[in-house]
Order: sequence, then C-alpha cells, then structure tokens
Amino acid sequence: MAPSLTLLLLLLLFLAVGSSSGRQLYPLPSKKPVGKPLQTFRPFNVAHRGANGEFPEESVPSYLRAIEEGADFIEGDILATKDGHLICFHDVILDDTTDISDHPEFADRKRTYNVQGIDITGFFTVDFTLDELKLLRLKQRYPFRDQQHNGKYQILTFDEFIAIALNAPRVVGIYPEIKNPTFINQQVKFPGGKSLEQKIIQTLKKYGYGGSYLSEEWLKKPCFIQSFAPSSLVYISQFTNLPKVLLIDDVTIPTQDTNQTFYEITSDEYLEYISNYCMAIGPWKDNLVETDLVARAHAHNLQVHPYTFRNENQFLKFNFSQDPYKEYDYWINTMGVDGLFTDFTGSLKRFQEWTNPCKKC
Repeated sequence: MAPSLTLLLLLLLFLAVGSSSGRQLYPLPSKKPVGKPLQTFRPFNVAHRGANGEFPEESVPSYLRAIEEGADFIEGDILATKDGHLICFHDVILDDTTDISDHPEFADRKRTYNVQGIDITGFFTVDFTLDELKLLRLKQRYPFRDQQHNGKYQILTFDEFIAIALNAPRVVGIYPEIKNPTFINQQVKFPGGKSLEQKIIQTLKKYGYGGSYLSEEWLKKPCFIQSFAPSSLVYISQFTNLPKVLLIDDVTIPTQDTNQTFYEITSDEYLEYISNYCMAIGPWKDNLVETDLVARAHAHNLQVHPYTFRNENQFLKFNFSQDPYKEYDYWINTMGVDGLFTDFTGSLKRFQEWTNPCKKC
C-alpha cells in the first residue's frame, strides 16, 4: 500500500475513534527511518492551511493532500481553547469555517469581543473546551470552492498537526503561526500561568523541534515560527533558536501588539532591528507590488515569504491571463521571493518542477 494512503487511513481512523467521545487523540510520531530530505535549492512551497483550495482549511485531508502534492511545509494557525489546549484554526470565531450554526446546544455562546481594536460578534474558540470543539465539523470557507467535504472533519489540535508532518513519507516542515496572542493571552488562563507563546514552544520542544535555520538539527525537523505580533517573536527568541518570520499585513492594519504602521515596520531601520530576531518577513503579496521591499529585506539578510497565492482569477494581482503559473513566474523569477504561501500546493509544485526541477531527487 502506498505510504500516503497508509497515512491517510491511519489518521482518519484515529480521528473517527476520537470523534465518538468528542475528545482528541495524540498519535505518537512513528519510528520509521527519515525519508527524502527537505529541498533547499529553490523557494519553499508552503501549504497555506494545507491544500485548502481542495479541502476545508486546516483539516486532515487538506494537510495530507498538500504533502502528497509536494509541499515543503504545512502551515497552521495556533489558537487556544477555553481549557488551554492548542488547536489549529485560523479565525478567532468559529462562524465561517465550522457547522457551529447547526448546534443549537451552543446557541448561548455567542459573544462580542474587541480583537485588535475591532468589535467582533460570533462564537469564539476561547469560549469552548476542546471536547466541545471536537463535536464541530469543518467546512470550506469560499462558496466557489468544492463543498462536498463539508461536515466531515474535526478541528485539529496542534499535536495532531505535528503528527501529520512527522508521519509523512519524507521530511515535511511545519510553519505554525502564533495567532492573535494578545487576545488569546487575555482570554485563556493556561496551566502554570504560561502564555500562548510559551505553550507553543513547549509543544515544539516536546516533539524535538529546534535548531537554527539550515542546521543539521533543523533539517531533520524543519520549522518556521510566524506571527503578526513582533513582540511575540522577540519574546520567544529567549526560548528557541528556531527561525522566525514576521508577518506583515495590509498597509491600513497596524501590528497586533505594538500598534506600529506598515511603513514603520518596513523601514530600513526596523528591518535592521527585526533581523536580530527573525530570518524572514512574510508580507501580503499585494503590498510588494511596485516596491523595493524584497530587495531591501534581502539587503538586511531577511528572506521574503509572501502570502497568499490562489489559482482563482479574482486573487491574481495582475492580468496574468487567468494563469496562476504566470503569477508564480513573476514572483519567483522577477521579484525573487524565497518562499510562497499557497492554497494550491500542486500548482506551485508543478510549476517549479517544470522550470527548476530537482536533479538529485
């Protein structure tokens, strides 16, 4: 049986068993020999919430498909539950990507919180225990994408996300985001008074993630830690030497924790400062258009990993004749970026194999 199929069956089995009690399971990484190493000769293919162009984001099949299609890294957003468990989920509310509306038993959980200066009303992850969240099922975010997988898959824990990478038939990196740390640390009381940042680092260390970029230790279990909150990245530098990536939002949105503007954090002075703690920046791709930010970041020894690349024409920045391969060509060969967050890992993999194949693979 093919390794990817075996992995799929095992993971779906443990999730099915876990769903009967509503509680997650923590599958141990296998002791199998390490497979084909991570490629490092071309820009990284980062599976943005998995292959979520095909499956609901941050679900088991989304990550498995991304690995099957050739992703170098699988990316996940790390939030927390009411009882302090770490989960892989993008939004602080459950409304848009789960079937929470089909659960009348939770109707009284709707709340309004201020998140990054904006009042948001919905069903928040921080108001549910892990057991309760495991009763929900994921759904596709965009109505123009495949809806047939809605209602089938559970929210993953951070441990389960890591297990998917460590049980892959080759070396697959992880790319966790410290998600909304200011809000989470305000709302969740972690055991021992720990913070979200400390819990994430504790979990990574438990599974053997460590080492500086491209070190022997790092190449065995590759990991980038990303966040829109610069102070979180500076803070965790005292606990881990794993490479860190400062995410950069739209020009109108300040940083999550320091309230700095886009122009402040993309100045040469700030890039020089943050390069002491981070090895890359992750800007929204639209903010790179007609700027010299890539070149200036490289001048400060920072890689550039823009987000998010999607095949649908409405997401292509320029008139690329509705051809995502033309967009990849522009960003890789003209702009010179070092990694790409994509919803369609197979498309990026095919483009790279056609234009810059791995001769030793």
